[in-house]
Amino acid sequence: MNAAWFIFLLFLHSGVFQMGYGRNASTRPAVVNIGSIFAFDTIIGRVAKIAIDEAVKDVNSNLSILRGTKLTVTMQNSNCSGFIGMVEALQYMETDVVAIIGPQCSVVAHIISHVANELQVPLLSFAVTDPTLSSLQFPFFVRTTQSDLYQMTAVAEIVDYYGWKEVIAIFIDDDGGRNGVSALNDKLAERRCRISYKVGIPPDSDVNRGAIMDTLVKVALMQSRIIVLHVNQIIGFKVFSVANYLGMMGNGYVWIATDWLSSVLDSASPLPSETMDTIQGVLTLRQHTPDSDRKRAFFSRWNKITGGSLGLNSYGLYAYDSVWLLAHALDAFFNQGGVISFSNDSRIRSVAGSTLHLEAMSIFDDGMILLKNILLSNFVGLTGPLKFKSDRSLVLPAYDIINVLGTGFRRIGYWSNYSGLSTISPEALYTKPPNRSSASQKLYSVIWPGETLSKPRGWVFPNNGKQLRIGVPNRVSYREFVSRVRGTDIFKGFCIDVFTAAVNLLPYAVPYKFISFGDGRKNPTYMELVNKITTGDFDAVVGDIAIVTNRTKIVDFTQPYVSSGLLVVAPFKKHNTGAWAFLRPFSPRMWIVTGSFFLVVGIVVWILEHRINDDFRGPPKHQVITVLWFSFSTLFFAHRENTMSTLGRLVLIIWLFVVLIINSSYTASLTSILTVQQLSSPIKGIESLITSDEPVGYQVGSFAEHYLTDELNISRSRLVALGSPEEYASALKRGPEKGGVAAVVDERPYIEVFLSSQCNFRIVGQEFTKSGWGFAFPRDSPLAVDMSTAILVLAENGDLQRIHDKWLKQSTCSLESTEIESNRLHLSSFWGLFLICGIACFVALFVYFLQILRRLRSAPPPDSASSGLSSSRSGPLQRFLSLMDEKEDQSKSGRKRRKIEKSLSESDRDDELGRKPKRRGTEMSTRSNLNSSN
Repeated sequence: MNAAWFIFLLFLHSGVFQMGYGRNASTRPAVVNIGSIFAFDTIIGRVAKIAIDEAVKDVNSNLSILRGTKLTVTMQNSNCSGFIGMVEALQYMETDVVAIIGPQCSVVAHIISHVANELQVPLLSFAVTDPTLSSLQFPFFVRTTQSDLYQMTAVAEIVDYYGWKEVIAIFIDDDGGRNGVSALNDKLAERRCRISYKVGIPPDSDVNRGAIMDTLVKVALMQSRIIVLHVNQIIGFKVFSVANYLGMMGNGYVWIATDWLSSVLDSASPLPSETMDTIQGVLTLRQHTPDSDRKRAFFSRWNKITGGSLGLNSYGLYAYDSVWLLAHALDAFFNQGGVISFSNDSRIRSVAGSTLHLEAMSIFDDGMILLKNILLSNFVGLTGPLKFKSDRSLVLPAYDIINVLGTGFRRIGYWSNYSGLSTISPEALYTKPPNRSSASQKLYSVIWPGETLSKPRGWVFPNNGKQLRIGVPNRVSYREFVSRVRGTDIFKGFCIDVFTAAVNLLPYAVPYKFISFGDGRKNPTYMELVNKITTGDFDAVVGDIAIVTNRTKIVDFTQPYVSSGLLVVAPFKKHNTGAWAFLRPFSPRMWIVTGSFFLVVGIVVWILEHRINDDFRGPPKHQVITVLWFSFSTLFFAHRENTMSTLGRLVLIIWLFVVLIINSSYTASLTSILTVQQLSSPIKGIESLITSDEPVGYQVGSFAEHYLTDELNISRSRLVALGSPEEYASALKRGPEKGGVAAVVDERPYIEVFLSSQCNFRIVGQEFTKSGWGFAFPRDSPLAVDMSTAILVLAENGDLQRIHDKWLKQSTCSLESTEIESNRLHLSSFWGLFLICGIACFVALFVYFLQILRRLRSAPPPDSASSGLSSSRSGPLQRFLSLMDEKEDQSKSGRKRRKIEKSLSESDRDDELGRKPKRRGTEMSTRSNLNSSN
């Protein structure tokens, strides 16, 4: 009994142990079943079939990958049919398939992804590029190739690189075609480009030639000549054949085919000459796979297998790597203790009497674990690094850009999501910092359709019999610029002639008709006219349309054909100079400071010359008169008194220079005041206009109203709408006091015309905005670019100036000075001169007083007798003043005085001695006393 219990427990223990080990350290199965769904009869399908078989063989022969477990693949032909693909997927679910390689087509992928989600069987698609197959909606769908999101980004960057703005998209009308074109539209919009016309072709392989011809005839009538072809190989070559028949493969056209064409060129080359003739100059993209020894070896092996009858394309490489990706994930799955087991879904119940046998479908129990291992895979395959980003897309997406020519093709560059367009391989760029600057974007030269190296313009004027609807303002004033001939739809004027001349320079015909805008009773609102372009009422607007910021946000303008900007116009008259006009050159402060300096300089010179110069000595009254006379006579350089001291001469020479400058400036300013016409208005420019409260006039319909209120914050109550030059003149003449305006603000061209006949007004201040007039077109219109070029040609050959002279009169009224300011001179213009003169006076006085103080200290004290008698009056101050007042001794006056005395003639000396006998006697007695003392 005990032995029986022992055997039972041992059996139980062994079973439990084996069950636990099988879950945690699984026993690898001998065979793992995988499925594969794709279209056998397509280029991609034929290549993928061989690639998958070879990959399975390589995995099974490599003992280090699955360690004895063999892969068995079962292939099903979906023929890109959603219904057939769904049936085949359901059949796989009955055979314990752990994963499916495929599908190839987006239609099939959208359908069977729902089945894969429910039964938790991963789908590894090597060919579905539909960008809408999201991992959020279809978590078990794993894309092992590049999404069309990146391919369409590459196409958009090519379009932007060549400066094209509009493309036409021809696509296969299924999930993959529609969603790919939608991604292209988004990427073009990011670069301010757009799809101007798109047309779908039914996915039926037997679509007839007539339907394609009808489609291409519509395309030929469109404006754009950039055509993106996103279809399959069957429809694609039919489109090229019909396009060649219609002459759409010649000069001016650009064809960009997605990677379906490169797959055919890689696998089916050489194509028949008839086919190659229809695709000359076409650009196409190919998924970039880096070169490697392993890749080259596989290509050599491929050629031996196929005998050169079928080339290997990038989708075949991705199919091969998908098998290896699954093998690595299964190896990790088994290492983690994963068990391949299936269970029935309780939600699936067979309908009574049904033969569908839905209960046969089972759920892969550890499908989520296998999916995680697939997404965590990281190895290098034939296509390069296989690693998934957080959004489940492969890392480092890149494309080769190919130009079809002759019997083959050549690569003109690369596109990578890392650095954009380049002629350097992406692998070389990955080692450098990313550079997306426009200067770094490069491609080699392209031979375009029509065998030309010149880049096609990318558009033509549509030959669909429609005329451009061009809006023209129906002005009632300033009709020199644009005016409607009464009773007709004909317009004339400066702007009309410029537009007509520019259109005649275009290399193609532009049918158009002018449509009047406005009631003819007042000038229309120009912002409303420009808005008509955005609403589709007009295809363009021609006239005196100012290029301003808020308009450039909604339309495109041509090159300005005339410069413009806002100006201020005010009335003027010549002032009556009056009897006191000579006082006006200087301001009151200037007069006071100038007069004060005359007196100061006179006093300074008197102080410096008083002790040594007889001209500055004598009675006090005489000295005061001398100072005044000397000071003011320097104004005319008529002073007769000589200066003998060095300091005095220094002060005088500086002061004479100051007087020279002041005299010259006064003369010039007075001349200007007496001859130049002065404004009678207090408005001196836009600044004074803003600070004042005076009414301001503006032209009806002009942007000046919004600029004055929105930008300069001038109250709308101050603005007065004026409709014609006559109203301008009347309002300015009346002035604010009589219900008029203080000034008028308008654009330069209007002001020039106004002043050509109204010479009582002038431009005040400077032009405070800079703009111009241009013709308005819809955003990104290529016609705007060509018209700008034509306007530049008109400017260079002189036609624009001749048109200007024909319509717009010239007058000296509008050519005189545009800025009149006060000619009164202020102290700020001369304070430097006064400062220099003042410093010279101060330094001279300082040195002079130092000399007096030194003499005061060295002078002998007065005798006791005299000091006792006048002790009350004596003191340092009195001694200082006496020393300043006394005449310096001739023996100490210097050699200069003696030289002057020697120069006197004997007769003059006798006369001088006769007139001053007492003075001579005194001097002789003084000398005798000195001699006796010696």
